[in-house]
Amino acid sequence: MKFWAGVTDNAWFNFLSQSAPDEVNFWQPRGAAKYAALEPGTLFLFKLKRPHHHIVGGGYFVKSTSLPLSIAWEAFGSKNGAAQRAVFEKMIRGLLSDPNVRDPEIGCTVLAQPFFWPREAWIPDPIDFATNIVRGRYYDTAEPSGAQLWADVQSRLTAPFNEPPFVREPELAERYGAPVTVRPRLGQGAFRVLVTDAYQRRCALTGESTLPVLEAAHIQPYAENGPHDPANGLLLRSDFHKLFDIGLVTVTPDHRIEISPRIREEWFNGKAYYSLHGKLLPRLPDRPDHRPGETYLRWHNENRFVG
Repeated sequence: MKFWAGVTDNAWFNFLSQSAPDEVNFWQPRGAAKYAALEPGTLFLFKLKRPHHHIVGGGYFVKSTSLPLSIAWEAFGSKNGAAQRAVFEKMIRGLLSDPNVRDPEIGCTVLAQPFFWPREAWIPDPIDFATNIVRGRYYDTAEPSGAQLWADVQSRLTAPFNEPPFVREPELAERYGAPVTVRPRLGQGAFRVLVTDAYQRRCALTGESTLPVLEAAHIQPYAENGPHDPANGLLLRSDFHKLFDIGLVTVTPDHRIEISPRIREEWFNGKAYYSLHGKLLPRLPDRPDHRPGETYLRWHNENRFVG
């Protein structure tokens, strides 16, 4: 199995290691990074820049995409590696050829369940990690160097850090079984990215494509045990999101839009909304596991919608 060791900004790592977030945005200033060999749930390691020639932690790959800087900040906030948007924006603009672009599109690699090791657990760079590598490189557990690095990582993920120092033993690679991907727990930022891309950046009800007004809505609210799962999400224009959350709009398990009569009764309006009543969703995600789940839709119909 292939996994990735990515060259990591030292300040980004230092900042995030203090807060132990549930997810991070491993960003780059221009365009989405392509990781063709990485499946969701694959190990993604942090390799610090000089003078720290060590692998110091990692996370689990969720998705790589691109977003306007403003949306990346809304989705991840300080999980971008900065305490304030102004600091984050300064970091980005300092790396652009044209720092005056109004809202630059940046690459966003979403990682779930990141881990940040204390200094005594850092792994020295593998001997085959060339000093001229700028972005990172793949390792393969079918090859000796990849198998050893995988085992070194697993030893740190399974052993408490207050035990004796870690040892690079030749037989270590056989100790942890066959490498597998994991199903990481997704955070709010990952949920937003996955739902946004699943609906091809268009409102699931109206087809609206103005990204700043599109929001990832939970069908069953997270506060009421609804997971950060794309199947529990709809990409909605902000006004429809509000109406959906308070039960004046719903989607049935057969993917039909329903508009509550309460809008007309209470506000004597809603003509633009009622034009959608009874219609099928104009688009669904290509991936079946990202389409709205029947269980979640039924929950919203029965527990939230006021028909």
